[in-house]
Amino acid sequence: MASAPALKRSDTIADSMPDALKQSSQHMKRCFARFVGSGKRLMNLRQIMSEMESSIEDKLERSNVLGGLLGYMLSCTQEAVVLPPYIAFAVRPNPGFWEYVKVDANDLAVEAITVTEYLKLKEVTVDENWANDANALEVDFGAFDQMLPQMTLSSSIGNGLNFISKFAALKLGGTASQGAKPLVDYLLALNHQDESLMISETLNTVSKLQTALIVAEVYVSSLPKDTPYEKFESRLREWGFQRGWGDTAERVKETMRTVSEVLQAPDAINMELLFCKLPLIFNIVIFSPHGYFGQSDVLGMPDTGGQVVYILDQVKALEEELLLRIKQQGLNVKPQILVVTRLIPDAKGTKCNQELEPIIGTKYSNILRVPFRTDGGILHQWVSRFDIYPYLERFTHEATAKILEHMGYKPDLVIGNYSDGNLVASLVAAKLGITQGTVAHALEKTKYEDSDIKWKQFEQKYHFSCQFTADLIAMNAADFVITSTYQEIAGSKTKPGQYESHMAFTMPGLCRVVSGINVFDSKFNIASPGADETVYFPNALKQKRLTAFHPEIEELLYSKEDNSEHIGFLADRNKPIIFSMARLDTVKNITGLTEWYGKNKRLRNLVNLVVVAGFFDPSKSKDREEISEIKKMHLLIEKYQLKGQIRWIAAQTDRHRNGELYRCVADTKGAFVQPALYEAFGLTVIEAMNCGLPTFATNQGGPAEIIVDGISGFHIDPNNGDESSNKIANFFEKCKSDATYWTTISTGGLKRIYECYTWKIYAKKVLNMGSFYGFWKQLNKEQKEAKKRYLQMFYNLQFRNLARNVPIPSEEYQPPATATATAILPKPLGIEQTETTKPRQPTPMPAAPEPQPSTSDAKRTQGLFRRIFR
Repeated sequence: MASAPALKRSDTIADSMPDALKQSSQHMKRCFARFVGSGKRLMNLRQIMSEMESSIEDKLERSNVLGGLLGYMLSCTQEAVVLPPYIAFAVRPNPGFWEYVKVDANDLAVEAITVTEYLKLKEVTVDENWANDANALEVDFGAFDQMLPQMTLSSSIGNGLNFISKFAALKLGGTASQGAKPLVDYLLALNHQDESLMISETLNTVSKLQTALIVAEVYVSSLPKDTPYEKFESRLREWGFQRGWGDTAERVKETMRTVSEVLQAPDAINMELLFCKLPLIFNIVIFSPHGYFGQSDVLGMPDTGGQVVYILDQVKALEEELLLRIKQQGLNVKPQILVVTRLIPDAKGTKCNQELEPIIGTKYSNILRVPFRTDGGILHQWVSRFDIYPYLERFTHEATAKILEHMGYKPDLVIGNYSDGNLVASLVAAKLGITQGTVAHALEKTKYEDSDIKWKQFEQKYHFSCQFTADLIAMNAADFVITSTYQEIAGSKTKPGQYESHMAFTMPGLCRVVSGINVFDSKFNIASPGADETVYFPNALKQKRLTAFHPEIEELLYSKEDNSEHIGFLADRNKPIIFSMARLDTVKNITGLTEWYGKNKRLRNLVNLVVVAGFFDPSKSKDREEISEIKKMHLLIEKYQLKGQIRWIAAQTDRHRNGELYRCVADTKGAFVQPALYEAFGLTVIEAMNCGLPTFATNQGGPAEIIVDGISGFHIDPNNGDESSNKIANFFEKCKSDATYWTTISTGGLKRIYECYTWKIYAKKVLNMGSFYGFWKQLNKEQKEAKKRYLQMFYNLQFRNLARNVPIPSEEYQPPATATATAILPKPLGIEQTETTKPRQPTPMPAAPEPQPSTSDAKRTQGLFRRIFR
């Protein structure tokens, strides 16, 4: 069989395209004439291939062209800019690799162009004046990373920790015996609450530490393996060793041997092993400001879904792993984890108005809530995640003070979540000088087509100028980035990933990002979460089933009366159920699934549809998207006459009952369907598979990695409803003819989960990242300083102006409870604030027809950037 066409590694698109075009010159001239015939515009891959197919009428000829090198290059094209007579192509031959070429439609001449040139051509389609403005603001974060090692293989993306461990080993193995001095200095600085750990000042050189380790290891080896550390602590102190080496003689010996190996001849394996053992992390702060963050009665509230579940399960796993490590390090320390979120006085029956709330299932973890404030006082009501930006500086300032007050000391690690939490984490990490990790969950830029180039059209509703700027700051400020899947970073062979879409983009009138983030950066790591196995377990485990919920679930699924919790009914309860549970917004695509079901008569004859999503009454929602989707759901139910075949259940907040609901659906030999247009990870996919439900999940994003298609579940294309609904119908038809098929897929799903997706695996990975990246930051402190200053400038001159332009809602404000420093904005990122350098406060602004930075602000900002960085 002939291999698929591809470029040689040494080839470029600009080198290869001229010959490929010549081989089909007549067809391509005709095709490109069609491109330019409609004037200037942007084209996506689907439009490009459609024009190609229309231009070559002969099927055999068309097959030859599309099956050759030219077809391969065009299929790798993510976007084209048409500016007659030119067509510029953004070609992505492999994840993370991009090339840009410009072709003359008349003579097919090909010219390689830079990313800046391509973005300018793109800008011409919407704002020619900006594109031609020599003073337009360009943002280039990549210029500051040239001194740091970068990966070069697409297959290596996401393996950052493994990569930096190799370079750290090389750096420590430098010249003579003092190459490892940075490690000795790092060990000397280790302490907890002012108590020194590991070594004292007497072991302040490599040679002194090596000598002491030899003596100590011989001594410890002579002791019984399980001898408690306290029995020989005094002897080790005489040689300069402090606590932290281990709780038994055996563990102390293992740690000492690992340190000796690293000092003698550093290698990646021992480097990673060492930082798993060192006592580096005791206190963790996790930020998640938006939505209703709580442990009960919050799921299904606006902006409140999988992220809350993720963080609560994350905290439990992290605390459990911290306690284990601290015990094995021989320390008597109580770790602390704080989830810092927003305090909402109008809590809608939740505990979101409670400042401190212990996290159930933990000993030392709490939710700490801090209110949003304006000049008028505390903001009472919920605020959309898209409107949150004017409050974040003041929130950061007050949250930092509360964290220090509660913990007593600086945290060792801060982790942000989503755009707002990641920005706050960046500010806190810069202020306190601590290690920072980020979790995107979902980068909005990839959810809305052309949301960058057409940002002004989205601005009044979504304020993407703030969000995309905040995302750029956070992902560049972070020491490490936690992702759930490879696709989240770099996508697939055919589609860019969430982070990859931030490599280069433009927002005409605001900024041109020529290097936003590099997916080959060693900060990217994959740590996939799991599901709480006490809540989500297989339906076959009858002895564990939560049968007390069965009467409620029976009513929830099969009662024929509409009420405030459910509408619609299932006339034939003997049919299997296809089930979906998600927020009711555009991207989650619950209305899309409903329409697939409504249009597919075969599927309707085979199964019932049950969805858990949002409200039924649009007047009960404050979320713009949810209101629109509620109305659409009602229209679809009426249009396809789905009464008797659909049950629409309002958002459910009881996780334990939800777990049993999954299992009850599995009892019907049903399936779970996750139809999202894009899903960064897909916690509901993990939950459903954990409960033994065969799962159909979107092929756009993380679920495509979670599921091995046809073995542990099925991939579906959310953009092809007919194909997806037929795939689901085929499954149920096969289950009817083969009684074992349902169990085969169910078992395959469970096997996949146990091998790859548990919280224990996740917690180990994240703590290893937090430990090693703290050292890596110290090892490269000078190289990172320039980028840090650039980020400070970008935040203070760009983001702050944008945040001021987001309208603040009017309401009756409650004055601050106490006269604290929260009445003013905190200092700008990384710059010390004095009484004479307090920044001005944001003031509420009325909604404008097209909210954007004022012309004077934009020009002033751009001028400052040009003077500083050009």
